[in-house]
Amino acid sequence: MQNGKTTPMPGADTHIAGKQGMAALTLAAIGVVYGDIGTSPLYTVKEIFAPHTGVPLDAIHLIGAVSAIFWALMLVVTLKYVILILRADNHGEGGGLALTALAARAVEHRPALRKGLLLLGVFGATLFYGDSLITPAISVLGAMEGLEVVTPALKPYVVPATVAILIGLFMVQRVGTAVVGRFFGPIIVLWFGVLGVIGIWHIAQQPAILAALNPLRAWEFLSSRGWHVFAAVGAIVLALTGAEALYADMGHFGRKPIQIAWTGLVLPGLALNYLGQGALLMGDPSAIDNPFYRLFPDSWIIPALVLATLAAIIASQAVISGAYSLTKQAMQLGFLPRMRVQYTSAREIGQIYMPAVNWALLLGVLAVVLFFGSSSALASAYGIAVTLTMMITTLLNYFVVKETWHMPAPLAIGATAFFLVVDALLVAGCAIKFFDGGWFPLALGLALFILMSTWRRGRELLMESTRRDGLSLQDFIDQIDPRSVNKAERTAVYAAADAETVPQALLHNLKHNQVLHARNVILTVHFHDVPWVPMERRVDVKPLGHSFWRVQVNYGFMNTPDVPKALELTASHGLQVSLFDTSYFLSRETVVPTPGGGMANWRERLFATMSQNASGVVEFFRLPGNAVVELGTRVSI
Repeated sequence: MQNGKTTPMPGADTHIAGKQGMAALTLAAIGVVYGDIGTSPLYTVKEIFAPHTGVPLDAIHLIGAVSAIFWALMLVVTLKYVILILRADNHGEGGGLALTALAARAVEHRPALRKGLLLLGVFGATLFYGDSLITPAISVLGAMEGLEVVTPALKPYVVPATVAILIGLFMVQRVGTAVVGRFFGPIIVLWFGVLGVIGIWHIAQQPAILAALNPLRAWEFLSSRGWHVFAAVGAIVLALTGAEALYADMGHFGRKPIQIAWTGLVLPGLALNYLGQGALLMGDPSAIDNPFYRLFPDSWIIPALVLATLAAIIASQAVISGAYSLTKQAMQLGFLPRMRVQYTSAREIGQIYMPAVNWALLLGVLAVVLFFGSSSALASAYGIAVTLTMMITTLLNYFVVKETWHMPAPLAIGATAFFLVVDALLVAGCAIKFFDGGWFPLALGLALFILMSTWRRGRELLMESTRRDGLSLQDFIDQIDPRSVNKAERTAVYAAADAETVPQALLHNLKHNQVLHARNVILTVHFHDVPWVPMERRVDVKPLGHSFWRVQVNYGFMNTPDVPKALELTASHGLQVSLFDTSYFLSRETVVPTPGGGMANWRERLFATMSQNASGVVEFFRLPGNAVVELGTRVSI
């Protein structure tokens, strides 16, 4: 039924995330968007001064390191994402796939470039899954390592406690985030408030750390490191993880609330805490074993541990929910097979739960925790996927800036080149950690890219095979003699990938049952490369003669497919499709790999396996199960 095309849909309405007040949206954005970057102070400073970086622990290098963190936040997060990238909305939606669709549409007159940008964007999206495994692991591990600060005797319980919390977190995903979501904002507001206040307390004791606000100190720190700068940058980038979430969650909250939250609370809280950790270490270098928790007096350690754990859980929740949303978008853009989607809220269609994704993530996260065992070990794996995604975002955004915004070429090239240089430095800093764990998210991303590109290419080959071997629909209808065929006084809906070819289910119905229906609907579903298609553009209806109709149902990649509901809209076009008087005929395709086809034989076998295990059309398109007839057919590719 899904044809995998991503043609643009002009006029699709911009999605508005509810008529809530700016304050309420800003509070919600703080809770969902900034959990990941908000937990970075748990481990960033400690990693910059880890033995493998070779950075001396003295006042000059402390000021330089904190300055590098501060100005990285200003350049990458504030300037690039908050000011520039948030403007690149795809009808109100953001994120890797939304930007990919926007960039592809900007160069639709250049097919080869368009295809290349689509594949580049999909690869960037696959890297997000690596982040979805590492973020929960490193955030919860970093929080639980506070147990060691309470007493070294609790060190053996860090990993078991982390595993228990993560299992509990994934177990409750099925009930949705509607109930706990309202508490996310206040908790994270308290978190950033505590970060800022404790930072100010230590800054007051060592005001010399304020020299870190001078960008020259960051430049001196980086330039003095020579080739060792990459090791330091690989640790500094930990302060930036979660920056992509600003853009990815724009559709839920809007640009303004995310910008207000960043400038009004998040950036000040982070900056003050990093300055505070630097001030602490200037006065007590021995606190480097865990500078975050050592910020707090002994009587505050346990409350800080509880708050950090809650913040880590919220940060994990954000990327888990993001993995669900990204998977759903990829399915509807034709890059992944159908999977079961459960809607956990009757009011918020964005709140979904995907069992297959959830349990795969849980297994992956637990494997990461048990394999690496500490936030320091995980820091080696963290960053490379995020920085590559940042670089891909910069490249895709260039085509939006140049082709859609019509910015002058020198300005577009200059801005892109500047951010690419910054991105390249961050990628290089993380690349030196490749053999220490950096390979993990890249290997995962590459495996997922192979799966997604194989599925996309396989569906294209399937369409080509259907068109090559199928019968012309209009010719078939014109040759029908209505008097020679038995009629059933019902409506038959035949799902078709190609609207110009006779569906196999229709041929089988005629051959085996020797019957046509009073109304025969040839149904195709198109997912367009805009997030939302409004109801007034949901269906296109065309009569074909002899009681045949062609109906195209249109969805954006953020819409929730509901075919029976969409077919109710055909009444205004002269076609009545009654819920209780309709049968749905589906072709269940068995893919047969053939030597010398359009893909390598192993990819064709992989596609056949994916096709066989794809979730059913019935559930995905919300068809009434008691009105569906499935007829099998074999298709060679």
